[in-house]
Amino acid sequence: MKRVLVPLAEGFEELEAVTIVDILRRAGIEVVVASLAGSPVTGSHGLRISADTPLGALAEQDFDMVALPGGMPGAEHLRNDKRVAELLRRLRARGKPVAAICAAPMVLAAAGLLDGRRATSYPGFLKDAPNTTVVGDAVVADDGIITSRGPGTALDFALTLVSELAGPAARRTLETALQREAAAAR
Repeated sequence: MKRVLVPLAEGFEELEAVTIVDILRRAGIEVVVASLAGSPVTGSHGLRISADTPLGALAEQDFDMVALPGGMPGAEHLRNDKRVAELLRRLRARGKPVAAICAAPMVLAAAGLLDGRRATSYPGFLKDAPNTTVVGDAVVADDGIITSRGPGTALDFALTLVSELAGPAARRTLETALQREAAAAR
């Protein structure tokens, strides 16, 4: 079974975090929600979510992907945490995908993972990533690095993660179960 880490920092974007966790779990992917500090973690709109574990307890564990929700100041806290940067670099060095949405692509940029890549983010959060081609697409997948724009693209982002980890057929099955195809046909 594929295993994904979703780190939460104070001020995370609730819609993004919950969508990532929910959609991946519906697809049969194990998701570990880790807090940078204590638990529960409070999002940018006051929602409190209990983490499965503190990030520090996962130092030697293996994951198939790390998916970062955005939100402010949550994304800043992720960017400033050396453990997060090291984990991201370690996964990429092993050829594993990493993903970030909204403000969180700046975490990937700060870790040096967006150099020479195409990426997207909430407007303005990649302005300090001069070696990155910033585009306005809802979701961008560039050789194992997946980025997305914001809360309104969270479902598309999470479904792209499913496709990356479990394949396009798993995504289509999940979209059918969610009645997403019927909505698109209207």
